Amino acid sequence: MNKELENILEKVGELYFKYGIKSVTMDDVARELGISKKTLYLYVENKTELVSKVVAYILDKSDCEFVKLREKKLNAVEELLEVGLHVVKAVKDHNPSTEYDLKKYYPDIYKNLHEIRKVKMYDSVLRNIIKGKKEGLFRVDLDDEIIAKMQTTRFMNMGHDEFFNPEEMFKPKYILELFIYHIRGIANSKGLEVLEKTLEKTDIKEYLQ
Repeated sequence: MNKELENILEKVGELYFKYGIKSVTMDDVARELGISKKTLYLYVENKTELVSKVVAYILDKSDCEFVKLREKKLNAVEELLEVGLHVVKAVKDHNPSTEYDLKKYYPDIYKNLHEIRKVKMYDSVLRNIIKGKKEGLFRVDLDDEIIAKMQTTRFMNMGHDEFFNPEEMFKPKYILELFIYHIRGIANSKGLEVLEKTLEKTDIKEYLQ
């Protein structure tokens, strides 16, 4: 990817997360980036294309981060907790209006994003369960596909719950509890021991602040 375009998408993504998508105009983007609109239009034809490219860039960036995480060679329990903490850091900068704007004003982009997220999350959870079984950390009686679908559904339905409002569901404590709850439900006694030891050496408070 062209370095200048990558820089544009990175900065625009930050603007969208901070202010929402609808309120950020192409003029705002050009002004914030210190470039002319003419230069901006060399890379995108309109705002819809810009939004689409920003979403694709963020997804690709997220994929790279998870690849790096897997390269750490953590066991399945440590990996799950690490993913949970990664998500916690991400939601700290989450602006509910960003996703709301995407869903309302760019439904096709939102639908595609939702489907990609669902597939990637399901594959990731399923892979982790299989890994945990091989390592002797997860219960052997688990139905891998059912559990993967359940955990994916929990996350994909965040923000659409009758008991929690969106603000509560995107709080770091909620996200972390969701991951720990999942681990405790699928881990065997050995896996639970690993979880407790991992939690002991992890400064959870740092992520909840």
